[in-house]
Amino acid sequence: MLKGFKDFLMRGNVVELAVAVVIGTAFTAVVTAFTNGLIKPLINAIGGTEAAKGLGFNVLGGNDSTFLDFGGVINAAINFVIVAAVVYFLLVLPMKKIQERRKRGQEAGPAEPTDVELLTEIRDLLRQQGSSNGQVTTHTATRD
Repeated sequence: MLKGFKDFLMRGNVVELAVAVVIGTAFTAVVTAFTNGLIKPLINAIGGTEAAKGLGFNVLGGNDSTFLDFGGVINAAINFVIVAAVVYFLLVLPMKKIQERRKRGQEAGPAEPTDVELLTEIRDLLRQQGSSNGQVTTHTATRD
């Protein structure tokens, strides 16, 4: 049981996924700092009831808990687009190119079984089923 778990953990894709999550988390922090420090102040400058609140408005006047912060939503969308672009251009696209190169140099896969091999296998399976049911078949095919 532990050997299977160890094999699962040591497979390449599990380790790659763990590395991607750690790097993605660190990169997301950088992108968030970039958008909060540079992009959000620009969005806030466009409008809003107060400069600190940014682009948005209060649904109920005087009640700060009803503030609709459009600047925050735009900021989150920009974060997503930046992270998605970096993941695509730095991870997905290079991996596609590597896989295409491997496919060009890849040998042909295993040969498909011939019709005769498939029929022989079916015949053998039918014989096994017949003998397990208490019936023994003695019919044999002859070849020319």
